[in-house]
Amino acid sequence: MEQYGLENIRNLVMLSHSGAGKTSLSEAILFTAGVINRLGKVDDGSTTSDYDLDEIKRKISINLTLLPCPWKGTKLNLIDTPGYSDFVGEVKAAIRVSEGAIIVLCAASGVEVGSEQVWAYSDEADLSRFIFINKMDRENADFNRTVDELRSKFGSKCVPVQLPIGAQDNFQGIVDLLALKSYIGSEMKESEIPSSLQSEVNSFRNQLVEAVAETDDKLLEKYLEGEELSLEELGEGLQRAVVTGRIVPVLVGSALQNVGITLLLDAACKYLPSPKERDVVIVDASVEQGMRRVEPSQDAPLSALVFKTSADPYVGKLTYLRVYTGAVDSNSQVWNATQGGLERIGQLFILRGKVQEPVSQLNAGDIGAVAKLSLTGTGDTLGIRDNPVRIASILFPGAAFSKAVYPKTKTDLDKLGAALSRLSEEDPTLELRRETDTGETILSGLGETHLDVAAEKMLRKFGVSVELGTPKVPYKETITMPAKAEYKHKKQTGGHGQYGHVRLSLEPLPRGSGSEFVDKIVGGVIPKNYIPSVEKGVNEAIQEGVLGGYPVVDIKATVYDGSFHQVDSSDICFKIAGAQALKKGLSQGQPILLEPIMNMEVTVPEEFTGDIISDLNTKRARVQGMNPGGGINVIEAQVPQAEILRYAIDLKSITQGRGNHTVEFSHYEEAPSHITQKVIAERQTKKA
Repeated sequence: MEQYGLENIRNLVMLSHSGAGKTSLSEAILFTAGVINRLGKVDDGSTTSDYDLDEIKRKISINLTLLPCPWKGTKLNLIDTPGYSDFVGEVKAAIRVSEGAIIVLCAASGVEVGSEQVWAYSDEADLSRFIFINKMDRENADFNRTVDELRSKFGSKCVPVQLPIGAQDNFQGIVDLLALKSYIGSEMKESEIPSSLQSEVNSFRNQLVEAVAETDDKLLEKYLEGEELSLEELGEGLQRAVVTGRIVPVLVGSALQNVGITLLLDAACKYLPSPKERDVVIVDASVEQGMRRVEPSQDAPLSALVFKTSADPYVGKLTYLRVYTGAVDSNSQVWNATQGGLERIGQLFILRGKVQEPVSQLNAGDIGAVAKLSLTGTGDTLGIRDNPVRIASILFPGAAFSKAVYPKTKTDLDKLGAALSRLSEEDPTLELRRETDTGETILSGLGETHLDVAAEKMLRKFGVSVELGTPKVPYKETITMPAKAEYKHKKQTGGHGQYGHVRLSLEPLPRGSGSEFVDKIVGGVIPKNYIPSVEKGVNEAIQEGVLGGYPVVDIKATVYDGSFHQVDSSDICFKIAGAQALKKGLSQGQPILLEPIMNMEVTVPEEFTGDIISDLNTKRARVQGMNPGGGINVIEAQVPQAEILRYAIDLKSITQGRGNHTVEFSHYEEAPSHITQKVIAERQTKKA
């Protein structure tokens, strides 16, 4: 493949609400650029981008996909991303390695929740962007209504540079407001601007000229003096305004009819920034902010960021990387500055969907992949040992929804650990932990669909079949009053018998103290060598309380008396006596169930605040406070874990996907009696 310089590359991320037509638009771009010779369709699973079996089955994008295509001397590295919010980790990774974004809207649906979210992500990353109003051929498509929504949500910097000719069944082509030319059909045949559109064209053209003039003092002066701005002046002014984010051009078309794609490609090459126009952010503890910026350069030492890792059962690990400075060669060695070790680079590839095209070198500004790296993971920086700079990594969202993972067979259990480890390496938004109190393996992600896809991927890629279930709540038990108990373990069989006699006193400790064991034996009524066995029995029995079988905490167990037999006593006898004495004491100490209480922060648009607080009240939550700002409220609350095991789903439903939340453990406190009774009943049912 031809090598391109920094100024001739455009790294562009495709963003939208789910269903707005990103993947179809990507397909139309590849077709128009001559990279593919037929237009694939999402519905029949034939697109270049959605090649993964899960994507074909669900008819949605799940992974980011690289789609490089050449256009008039420029290389466009398009990155198609999922629109479904459960896969926002892929979106964040793609945004991190892009300079520009194409935000796709549906002309019938307008600005949706996902549109607002990807706009916010683009703001965070300071991306230059276009808006492409797609599906002008759809029923209810309305360009003017969509533009009004855009300006209402995102401000007046959203400026149309094109107008559609007709809409819905009557959609025929596009008017270019800059050049004042119209183009008809997928062949983009140049024709006269329809007279019925002339006044609208004049109005929008004036808005565009005014918007461009306002971004440049010289142009503004000329405009105010009544002089006409030339097409060249307008084009240069628009390019500067797009790169600095002062104007977001609005383009229009239909991906399925392949109308407007040529103009979109031309505009992307002309107006969106190249890698040369964006500095590289380097981690540097020696400067005040911990970050510094360097200019991208082909001649500088190598620095490349790994932004995705894909675990392939046949190829092995596939590592996606973006080169920021210098170049990386096939069959070379690089230094992993994040891990501090040498990494051998094999054959480099340019990926287009699932197609891998071997290349000898990746230059600054370009994006590619390499297989079978041993040390390197997502977020790592590859460079040279003599200049081990680290590029600022990707900030992935924290997990918000959890399920317990149950392997279906013994074989699945044996392979589960390795499969989960490789899965979380591939997807940094998945989190894995072992809940020791319940014995469950907990997989956390961004939503229910995210975890369901992960389970399907485990079966398909690694042959591990699992079921996902709601996690158990890690309750604990304690006592509320002091108690004394004794147990005499006495058995007589042929030969030596068994004898161990223990008296324990139990007392409650302050919440969060854990458990204590105290030896107060005097006079040798229990020999010293048997005391560790008593303690061992007590510690084992503490793991299973008398109410629901949960671990016992916040108690002090004191062995103060007992007896032994010169011949029949042994370590095991005193261990059994200690355990049984503790169980008797727990029953007499008025045991209670303790439930975990979580600190939760819910971030929602202010119009949903009342609904959220009402819902939290039904979940036994205690609202601690609220921090308003910029139309967003952050609600702080303490809520029992048992009430929020599926809160991510509830929150999405209440806020139409606009809210998010974080949860962390706070403390344990006594569970209400109805919860305790329910837990006891469940245990008795299991025993039966």
